[in-house]
Amino acid sequence: MNRSNYLKLLGQRFWEFISGEENLYTDLIEPLGVRAKERKEEYEIELGKVTNRLTKEFLDGFCDKDGTINWKRLVQFNSGIVPPK
Repeated sequence: MNRSNYLKLLGQRFWEFISGEENLYTDLIEPLGVRAKERKEEYEIELGKVTNRLTKEFLDGFCDKDGTINWKRLVQFNSGIVPPK
């Protein structure tokens, strides 16, 4: 493959190429930061839900009633030819 036919632009040069604006790369940062702050609480709520769901699935599937990890079951699930039910 002839790489000389490709234009490689990164960072400021990329954003200037696609927009024609020399400072677009820094102009984008402020609105992105504001939007990230607005979505942070929603993100943390959803992250908590996923963390709780995955923790429950792990506890239900790979831990004994006292909370001890059942390593044999976990290894069979992860590495066995047919995972146990």
